Amino acid sequence: MFSYKKGCVFNTLNDIKGKNITVMGLGLNGGGEACVRFFLKHGANVIATDMKTEEQLKPTIERLQADKELDISHLTYRLGEHRIEDFENADCVIKNPGVKIEGNKYLAAAKAIETDISIFLHFTKAPIIAVTGSKGKSSTVSATWYGLNKAGFTAFLGGNITVSPLTFLEKTTENTPVVLELSSWQLADLRGRGSLKPKISIITKIVPDHQNWYHAMEPYVADKRLIYSDQTCEDYSIFDFEGDEPGTGPECGGTWGNFFANETKAQVLRYANVVSDEKDFLSKNPGFHGVFQTKDSSGNTFGKILLPGMREPEIIMQKLSVPGEHMKINALNAAMVLRLMGVEAEKCAEIIESWPGIDHRLQFFHEKDGVKFYNDSCATVPEAAAAASQSFEKPVYLLTGGTDKGLSLEPLADTLTGKTNAKYPVKSLYLLGGTATDKLLPSLNEAKIQYKGPFNSLNEMLTELKNELAQTQHKEDVVVFSPGATSFGMFTNEFDRGNKYMNAVKEIF
Repeated sequence: MFSYKKGCVFNTLNDIKGKNITVMGLGLNGGGEACVRFFLKHGANVIATDMKTEEQLKPTIERLQADKELDISHLTYRLGEHRIEDFENADCVIKNPGVKIEGNKYLAAAKAIETDISIFLHFTKAPIIAVTGSKGKSSTVSATWYGLNKAGFTAFLGGNITVSPLTFLEKTTENTPVVLELSSWQLADLRGRGSLKPKISIITKIVPDHQNWYHAMEPYVADKRLIYSDQTCEDYSIFDFEGDEPGTGPECGGTWGNFFANETKAQVLRYANVVSDEKDFLSKNPGFHGVFQTKDSSGNTFGKILLPGMREPEIIMQKLSVPGEHMKINALNAAMVLRLMGVEAEKCAEIIESWPGIDHRLQFFHEKDGVKFYNDSCATVPEAAAAASQSFEKPVYLLTGGTDKGLSLEPLADTLTGKTNAKYPVKSLYLLGGTATDKLLPSLNEAKIQYKGPFNSLNEMLTELKNELAQTQHKEDVVVFSPGATSFGMFTNEFDRGNKYMNAVKEIF
């Protein structure tokens, strides 16, 4: 695995002035654009290079050109191609995390390589709360950031959630917590630098993901482990306490949560699902510290925390506005961060209850004639779509499918076909066309599960759904778009997919 040199190519922000910077990947998600803005404002000469064309990148280019505070005379666009000389002559190349460094002739020609995350971490003095994982990391960082600000902190949120931390670097201090969502690719770009030293790190549930890139679980998880590699005994690492899905755990045996816990130098805290008997759970797991869920006699779920030094667990989560059992553990981890940051338990519960959720994650956005529409476009793994189908305590109209990224479709197929004893069979199943959908079809056909599609477009799918709804009586029905797959080919990314879905729903309904 490639490892970078320790430190940063720039010692101070003043060192940037006059330097030649190549930003590899201008893009549409904001990261490349933020890098261009940052280096122009600090006096660099910037080349923005991208294999996408000027027409494809028009929204980004228009925003940059319209900004009167930027000295555009120091910006050169190199679009629809990369030129080796732009990398050879640069004092520093700012790498897009979605580009592999191994075997890349352009990056091999660079004198120095940084990313927006590595630059940020080198210069900020803010306490870092870093989150990675396969499922739930965006919800976890969103709830954490929301909670910190509600509790009175001036907190910032960035990283893989499409906000570059360079946009707020100079606003951060020792007293402004920064919550970073970090993908495995962003973490890989920090290997060897020694710059990521989070006060609190969280690894959410690990399931297979990006296997078209990694081809195996071990290298994928190896990048995730970088989140705690430079933590010390004064920091906290938060890991899963439950077992892994069959066939997805470490090759050496055991669970990923235990593997991480044995490796980190930080103080270990764990998160567990609902326990049937709190006293029995704690007596059978002496030394357990972290959070868990329990239910009262009425079936209401509570989130509790037990930290070192506490004699009894405290309630830090009661009600949650956002639907879905899987959302509860994300919100509970956020509440644990608040407690670690000194927020009183009762206040934690009050704050987390008011968290409204985030865009593209089981996002309620429209209601028509008693039918509620939800957008879960950021569900890009089959497990997430399976969970979404069970999140509303009733059968739902499920819209799913998309492009394969090398993952097994079994978790979703097993839920849809009843192999996992899903509590709520879907009311009606609609499939969006794509290679992941093609992999799902044999299981559906074998189990004789009825479905509509696959459809070639959102409009085609939603029009058929409208026809079905017009023929039925519905009271508080739910339609949830949860693809469980990536979006490439038909959409720019999962955010573009979610926005187009919501716009189409509002137009057709």
